[in-house]
Amino acid sequence: MILRRILLAAPLLGLFWLPPASHAGEVDVVGAKARLVRSSNGVAVWRFDVTLRHADAGWKHYADNWEILKMDGTLLGRRVLLHPHDNEQPFTRSLSGVKIPTATKKVRVRGHDKQHGYGGKELLIALPKN
Repeated sequence: MILRRILLAAPLLGLFWLPPASHAGEVDVVGAKARLVRSSNGVAVWRFDVTLRHADAGWKHYADNWEILKMDGTLLGRRVLLHPHDNEQPFTRSLSGVKIPTATKKVRVRGHDKQHGYGGKELLIALPKN
């Protein structure tokens, strides 16, 4: 009788226990700034400072890159993150030399992690007119 109760309760208990990496969730982009570096012949070169929040959980589950995309999904730039930031949250990293057509008015910024891929909060950035 006791064994039967334990076996019936086991699946319910399993719902509350998850391995630590699963608690890290997806990457949220919590801040982003764009700065025009130069512009000529219909192409502007930008620098982006992007702040991410992710409960990194070691080398198997950490935020490993972020991207700048046109509104149609075209990739404009990617900043690869080479190590976990377990003890540095949120954290900001920069990417320079991002070439964007001058007619582009806004871009998307999204984060990626090793376990979930893309997801979490994205930001839209209106590109300043300078």
